[in-house]
Amino acid sequence: MLLKLARHSLWNRRGTALLTVVSLTVSITLLLAIDHIRREAKASFTSALSGTDLVVGARSSNINLLLYSVFHIGDATSNISWNSYQIIDTHSSVAWTVPISLGDSHKGYRVIGTSKAFFEHYKFGQKQQLQLATGAPFDDHHGVVLGAQVARKLGYQLGDKVVLAHGTSGISFTHHDNHPFSVVGILKPTGTPVDRSLLVSLEGIEAIHLDWQPQPGEPRNDSLQPKNITACLIGLASKAKTFSLQRKINSYKGEPLLAILPGATLAELWRMLGVVENLLYLISVLVLLATLTGMVTTLLAAMKERQREIAILRAIGAHPLFLFLLIELEVLLLAALSIVCAFTLLSASLTVAAPWLAAEYGLFLSATIINHHNLVLAVVVLVLATILGAIPAYRAYRNALQNGLVINS
Repeated sequence: MLLKLARHSLWNRRGTALLTVVSLTVSITLLLAIDHIRREAKASFTSALSGTDLVVGARSSNINLLLYSVFHIGDATSNISWNSYQIIDTHSSVAWTVPISLGDSHKGYRVIGTSKAFFEHYKFGQKQQLQLATGAPFDDHHGVVLGAQVARKLGYQLGDKVVLAHGTSGISFTHHDNHPFSVVGILKPTGTPVDRSLLVSLEGIEAIHLDWQPQPGEPRNDSLQPKNITACLIGLASKAKTFSLQRKINSYKGEPLLAILPGATLAELWRMLGVVENLLYLISVLVLLATLTGMVTTLLAAMKERQREIAILRAIGAHPLFLFLLIELEVLLLAALSIVCAFTLLSASLTVAAPWLAAEYGLFLSATIINHHNLVLAVVVLVLATILGAIPAYRAYRNALQNGLVINS
């Protein structure tokens, strides 16, 4: 009886009810979207590197090393000598290493100088290995393997020639035209910075720099063994040796080095970004509260127009508590309908936008939004609506007691 009456009451005021549902839907969608993107972005960052125990680079800050070596954000303060890298590589606790040399680019995309070990040991997500969509890893210092986004955006195919540029900015005045690379492979999408990278051999990096700036008196075709690298990824034979090796590297006397645990450093980074996360979340909550307040204001304004309706209900024997529950139920119906619309709108938007976001920004967002966390948010919205809805409901209750018809049953 009460539910049917609430539905008919809202239908009689369907114009106002529709506007309320639309505004609530937009604000709830904003709240869910910010929270969903925040969690998905965090998961994407966390999955960028998997199965690597240590990242080693020149001594700087932990976060700076992680950003430039894994996410290709910023630049290294210094390099690691090849001799120091070899000492680390041959340590008894080390199972494998992946050397990384940065500092060059192609049309704004970073170039990673590395070895074939990169294709074997670099893992992302749940320890997923890199896979080639076409072609094969480079076999010499003339080949380049492209990330999925690089190949798609620049339209490269196998066999195309690629000229690298010195520096990592989008505009460079020093191009290595005398040493073009040939595309030998294209990677499948990973949702990591690798998608926006070009992979070449360390010997290839050394070759273009010998041609770009030859050393006085050095033969042009001298050994292509690198003299230094930017960083290296390390996998250990035993996880128990992690902290022991980290201390040895950090106290290495040959040169100032820094070894970091990628997981711990990433957690530190997220703690630093927590203020921004919380600010975005607060803004969306305030928008939701403002919309709910607007709904309450609309219901309060409608109380005068509903005086006759309330008088009729009292005349047929409706208790003041019945009127209180009626208004509360109307508020809950509006909030529940808005939540359903918000989930539907967000899911549809993500389904449509996900391929574009992945292609343009390398941001992989799941369209699945029905989860425990979002259901808790929906319950919180219903609770807030119930609390704020008590204001017009109580006014209807009080008016019924003061001004309504007294019915003796």
